[in-house]
Amino acid sequence: MTSLPVYALLDAGEGRRLERFGDVVVDRPAPTADEPKRDPAAWASADLVFRRYVGWTAVAEEGPRPWVVADGDLRFELRPTESGQVGLFPEQAVNRAWAGQRLREARETEGMDRQPTVLNLFAYTGAVTLAAAASRAAVAHVDGSRPSVAWARRNAELSGLADRPVRWIVDDVAAFVGREIRRGRRYNAVVLDPPSYGHGRGGQTWRLEERLPELLDACAELTSGDPLFVLVSAHTPGFRPDRLADELAMAFRRRPAEADRGELALDAKSGARLRLGAWARIIRG
Repeated sequence: MTSLPVYALLDAGEGRRLERFGDVVVDRPAPTADEPKRDPAAWASADLVFRRYVGWTAVAEEGPRPWVVADGDLRFELRPTESGQVGLFPEQAVNRAWAGQRLREARETEGMDRQPTVLNLFAYTGAVTLAAAASRAAVAHVDGSRPSVAWARRNAELSGLADRPVRWIVDDVAAFVGREIRRGRRYNAVVLDPPSYGHGRGGQTWRLEERLPELLDACAELTSGDPLFVLVSAHTPGFRPDRLADELAMAFRRRPAEADRGELALDAKSGARLRLGAWARIIRG
C-alpha cells in the first residue's frame, strides 16, 4: 500500500494530463488542456500512457495491471480501462469529502434519529458510496454497468465496508428512479454524476441537456422536496456551474441563489489548471 497522497496533478497541456495516483504516474488525454505544457521534462516519468487508437502502454515489462491507493480509510483499486479511465475521478474528491462530512453532521445538526439514506446515481466505482457508507449512511448504489458495480463492491471490500448497508444495483438509472417513486420509497440525500451522452434501456438515447430536468424532478419527488442535500455534477461542455445550479434550483423549488455551485477543476504542481466540468448542490434550508 502506498504511503503517498492518493493523487497529484503534475502537469497538463497540449490535450493531455500527467497525474500521479499513489506511486503510479499516468499520462492520458485531457481535451480541455489546450495550453502548452508547463513542465515538459516531467512527462518522461510516466509509468502508464494511454493514446487513442493505440491503448495503454507501460514502462514495466509486465504491462498495465491493477494497483491500490489509499485515501484516508478508503481504498480504491485502480486499473487501466479501454476508455482511458483508471477508476477514480480526482476532481470529485472535494465533493466526496463534503458529502461524507454532511452525513456525519446530520444527526447533530439536523436532529436525525435514524440512519440517513443516500441514493447514488451513475455511481461508477463507488467513491461517493464508500464515503457515505463510512459516514454510517445506508446507500443505494445504482449504475447501468455490471463491471462498474462489481468494481465498486471490490473497493468496499478493500475499505472494510463490505458489511455496511449498501444496495448494489445494476440498472438503468431513469427506470430505477421511476420504480422507486412508484414504490413510495424516499431518500434523505441524492448524488448524481450523469454522462453527457449514452443509451438507456431499450436503446433509449440519453442526452444530458434533454434528460437532466426530468431526472432532477424525479429526485425531488424521491426526497419529498426536502432533502438533507442533493449534489449534481456534469462533465458536459456547456454545462457551466450557473446553468447546473439553475436546473437544480428549479427542480427543488428553490431560488437560484440557494444552490451552491463551482467548477470541477484541478490545479497542477506545474501551475497548470485543468477544468473538467461543474457541480451544484443544495442543502436542507
